[in-house]
Amino acid sequence: MVSTLRKTALVFALAVSTVLSATSAFAEDVKLMDGITPREGDTEIVAADKYKKEAPWVIGMSHFGVNANTWTVQMAHDAEAAAKLDKRISKFILLDANIDQAKQVSDIEDLIAQKVDAIIVTPLTATSADAGIKKAVAAGIPVIVHTGRTETQDFTLDIQGGAEHFGKVMGDWLVKELGGKGNIWVLRGLPGHPEDINRYNGLLQALKGTEIKIIAEDAGSWQYDNGKKVCETFYLNNPQVDGIWSSGADMTRACVDVFKQFGAAIPPISGEGNNGFFGQWINDGFKSISPEYGPEQGAAAVRAAIALLEGKEMHKRYVYNPPGWDLEKVKKYYRADLSANAWFPTSLTEEDLQKYYGNK
Repeated sequence: MVSTLRKTALVFALAVSTVLSATSAFAEDVKLMDGITPREGDTEIVAADKYKKEAPWVIGMSHFGVNANTWTVQMAHDAEAAAKLDKRISKFILLDANIDQAKQVSDIEDLIAQKVDAIIVTPLTATSADAGIKKAVAAGIPVIVHTGRTETQDFTLDIQGGAEHFGKVMGDWLVKELGGKGNIWVLRGLPGHPEDINRYNGLLQALKGTEIKIIAEDAGSWQYDNGKKVCETFYLNNPQVDGIWSSGADMTRACVDVFKQFGAAIPPISGEGNNGFFGQWINDGFKSISPEYGPEQGAAAVRAAIALLEGKEMHKRYVYNPPGWDLEKVKKYYRADLSANAWFPTSLTEEDLQKYYGNK
């Protein structure tokens, strides 16, 4: 009799376990974005149901600077579009720090005061959002960080496009193109931004042990106009350059235009997933590579917030380290019907792409 009861209990336990296994939401079940994976070797997990809440939800986003460049504009569009797709989100609050550290601090405080259900943060500097992140998490609000790193580890979930990887992909390509020797120009991004610092570190890693020298370096702030000024100055000071490492495609486009303006041959130059750059590369036939850093990361952060509020188990840290694109892949993505300001990969619908970037 005892043996029979034990067998029955064991069968019941196995049945419950099977049901739970079938219905529990595990981290691996959540698709944030193609190319985003849990960070290798990281075992920290956000437990299932820790932030589970009944809908409707209000999600806030502290953006370091929507109009910093064309990429940041589209990243905001991607985030807003992802929030709009889920009817359980009653409100998506996007606050723009406008490249102002004090404004980002107050923006996060504002979102906490509004008692939003989740906060997405794209930090301006490595410390600009730290205090707010700690306060939000202490108040029981999950915080998703992306497009910029923090010194604090108190965030709930982190999605990082591997900036060092991004910079090294371009650096390794230049080293190969130049045979390990020669002179290059370096166009950096927004001064002080973690993404710029880490992309540059990736370049330095690629240059170790080579005979490649950086003969000119300045910040173009990931903008076309600033990038053009920098490239014009470089060219007028010394047009003899073997290759160009550019931290962003708007600056790459500007440099290409400078060389065409002076009627000079375009040296090997790194690019990025930007439609205007794609068009130049295809039409002008210079040597390049396009490391991937899609604005869809904004949508991925919204998807992460939704998963947490649904009560799904998540990894604490995710990475985005895709390989660079060659010309053949670029040709598949290039859209002649869209403006130079469109970026890829994106999850924007065709309707939104035409609304924001259509040439009509």
